[in-house]
Amino acid sequence: MGYMTDRKRAVGLGSAKSGVHHFWAMKVSSVALLILIPLFVFTFGPILGSEHAEVVGYFARPFPAIVAGLTIIVGFKHFNDGVQTLIEDYVHGGPQKIALIGATCLSYAAIATGLFAIAKIAL
Repeated sequence: MGYMTDRKRAVGLGSAKSGVHHFWAMKVSSVALLILIPLFVFTFGPILGSEHAEVVGYFARPFPAIVAGLTIIVGFKHFNDGVQTLIEDYVHGGPQKIALIGATCLSYAAIATGLFAIAKIAL
């Protein structure tokens, strides 16, 4: 017969050691998006509805291209973290792993596509 304290019974049953990191990553990306989204709107808004050559010339400048690139990167990373939380909470077993891999591939593919488009316009 073993006498175990409450602490001894709880050791090893706690978090997976990644919750705090995930929480802070979501908070930091939220604050970054709080700055980037209005900045993107104010840099992209004046050129909206212009001719193709004018848009290409506008995004050939470094500041609008950098703002658009950062918004894409941070936005889709935030999307990936949020979808990961959603999948971990509501999907279990084998489909959870497939959904996590699919969501991660989708977000990184969207980042790569967006950055490629901006690089093609800017260069």
